[in-house]
Amino acid sequence: MANKGPSYGMSRQVQEKIDSKYDPELEQILVEWICRQCGSGVGRPEPGKMGFQAWLKDGCILGELINSLFAGEKPVKKTQSSPMAFKQMEQISQFLNAAEKYGVTKTDMFQTVDLWEGKDLAAVQRTLSALGSLAVTKDEGTYNGDPNWFFKKAQENKRDFSDDQLKAGKNVIGLQMGSNKGASQEGMSYGRPRQIL
Repeated sequence: MANKGPSYGMSRQVQEKIDSKYDPELEQILVEWICRQCGSGVGRPEPGKMGFQAWLKDGCILGELINSLFAGEKPVKKTQSSPMAFKQMEQISQFLNAAEKYGVTKTDMFQTVDLWEGKDLAAVQRTLSALGSLAVTKDEGTYNGDPNWFFKKAQENKRDFSDDQLKAGKNVIGLQMGSNKGASQEGMSYGRPRQIL
């Protein structure tokens, strides 16, 4: 982002709209969760968007976070800080691949450049929130934090009906079909008839 000049016109409006989606309250929750999940060794970022981005930018903290959620074999084999851009972006990509294995949907994922260049930090928050929600929902004992920070995802509630129950259900008129109870449109008026001269 250092080589990028100011944006003007439509580009500026689009970037301002993206930036307006960033939630400072969610940032505090995510920072607190990551600190509890990974331990005190990760430190704390400076308050604000840029501090949050700088804290996560090299991908090391994200790697530790995803590894802490897996009980068995760790998906991110090596996390080490590097000043080289491609190494940092590679570690972010490893986090994203591991998060997808954990169960985060592709629609909830951010792109590597969203974090590394600071283009869309709200998307980063969305991904971390989805990861936290999955950790709370799975309840495997690896989640460290307040369960009220993230909502539980809906889980499948499969039902098995007998053949008799299925046959009885065919005779019921669903509410979406409606029932007119003998009513008709007879005598209804929609204003004056069209005059054709």
